[in-house]
Amino acid sequence: MRATNMKKINLKTQLLLAAMVAVAMLFTVSAQAAAPGITGTTFALTAAANYLNQPDGQAVYSWGYGCTTAPPAASFAPAGLTKTGFCNTMQVPGPTLIVTEGQTVQVTLTNGLPAAAGNTSILFPGFQVSTTGGVTGLLTQEAAPGSTVVYSFVASSPGTRSYYSGTQSDLQVEMGLYGAIIVLPAASKVPANCTAGALAGSTHIGFSGANGTAENFWHENDFRLAPAAYDHPDTCYDREYLFQFAEMDPNIHTQALAQVTATTGCTAGAAGCSLNVPTEPYHPAYFLINGRSMPDDMDPNYASEYPHQPYNGDPHMHPGELTLIRVIGQGRWQHPFHEHGNHVRILARDGNLIVSSSTLTYAGTTTPVQALAGPLQFTTTTTPGLAFDGIFYWTAKGLNWDAYGHNPTSKNPSATLPCTPDGNGYNTGAPTAINYYEWCQDHNKPVQAAPFGDVNGGGPATLPDPNLFTNGPWYGGSPYLGPDATTRATGCTAPGTQANGPNGTQAGAQCGQTGSTPPSGTIANSPSSEAGFAFMWHSHNEREITTNNIFPGGMLMMMLVDSREYQIDETN
Repeated sequence: MRATNMKKINLKTQLLLAAMVAVAMLFTVSAQAAAPGITGTTFALTAAANYLNQPDGQAVYSWGYGCTTAPPAASFAPAGLTKTGFCNTMQVPGPTLIVTEGQTVQVTLTNGLPAAAGNTSILFPGFQVSTTGGVTGLLTQEAAPGSTVVYSFVASSPGTRSYYSGTQSDLQVEMGLYGAIIVLPAASKVPANCTAGALAGSTHIGFSGANGTAENFWHENDFRLAPAAYDHPDTCYDREYLFQFAEMDPNIHTQALAQVTATTGCTAGAAGCSLNVPTEPYHPAYFLINGRSMPDDMDPNYASEYPHQPYNGDPHMHPGELTLIRVIGQGRWQHPFHEHGNHVRILARDGNLIVSSSTLTYAGTTTPVQALAGPLQFTTTTTPGLAFDGIFYWTAKGLNWDAYGHNPTSKNPSATLPCTPDGNGYNTGAPTAINYYEWCQDHNKPVQAAPFGDVNGGGPATLPDPNLFTNGPWYGGSPYLGPDATTRATGCTAPGTQANGPNGTQAGAQCGQTGSTPPSGTIANSPSSEAGFAFMWHSHNEREITTNNIFPGGMLMMMLVDSREYQIDETN
């Protein structure tokens, strides 16, 4: 039996590694996460049953909220996602509801669960909710099997919050009845500094606000839901992503399916027409980001192979961009999550800005002000039911080497680009430049004395075949940012005639140097296209980066940071 189990484990490992390679090959065409959802003030949701796909080949019986009828294409957001957006009658997480501050929101819930599942409901923490119809439950009005209940509330303040079942929550939330609601600032309250110019960025920590100019120059679309996260001038952002963390115990789902099957056709409320599924002891084996496990979470939004898991987890950015991450803990466990590359500045929790009150005196006039006071976190905490909004950014500051591979030599005197530091040390005066937001203090510093690397060429180490590196296809190759950074770093006797051969050797009749440093880009991507850095974002509870105890999997994704000239496509 032990040998048989080991064979199964090895097979699962091979399948997962094959899946990682396949997903890596999709990087050049896949969309990014953004924060897709449906907009409006009136929503019709259904609670229903179906199956969720997992990377180990399992289809797990689950429940989820979905759309009673297909929403009109115009209601899908961001606008660039409308061509392929869908909302089935069951999905996990439930549809992301995108509303605006001050609007009155109405959600009609129809209970389409099996009769034996009994009543169901939705809680909207943080809002004053009134109800119409339904039956009285412990926490709110509930919809009996086959019936409806209507929830109404005013979206009183901006921010990210969760919604989830308030009926037998230990079972129904575990089965997948949860989702997110995003409240955008009212147009009249959007800070002016966030809208000055197309895609304007923030100026609150010295950023130039020219990120929008760069995005326009490189023909990138605006996939934000709003110019600011809150009614506060320091909450502008350039990109945004929504992540909902949860876990699943397949034993609970299997028992629920067995009991539902045994009671098929029973009358709700009749003797024997109810579930008795124990939810303890609790042993989750699947750890989910937006309803998917790695590597599935890096496939596109609305991918057809995940008809009930439409949202992905694939963040992407350029250096210097303020990236808003909206995070919700939807399960029963706390998930300490580590965003490699930088700390995350927490803006708010459950829609409540973290601020400190003070005063500003200028020209004899004293004005009350509220400054952001959220902490910087190395590992963000996602307590069950808790949502937070935070800002992540990356600029290569502090690496102590030139991430763009500038290395002017007699063979390649044009290898460098100008880097003129602003008051904070960044190259922000030329937002159309490839090295926009370069940390100028490290300009022209090679990562090693002989950037072409191998010992015979005078470098400190001979690099192995890149396919042998940890994470294989995820390895970025060159330590430099941008498709031509390796050329800039290593030089060539005839610039422009260089060709990159296998394993990064530099071929061409007039290129005299050889080495083992591969060109920029991942193994799965041509160096002429995507050539960025991949930072692994993952749960710091290391068991949670497995799928059924097989690594890699679970609550893991990659933050891709690309040079400015690479167009980040979030259109699906």
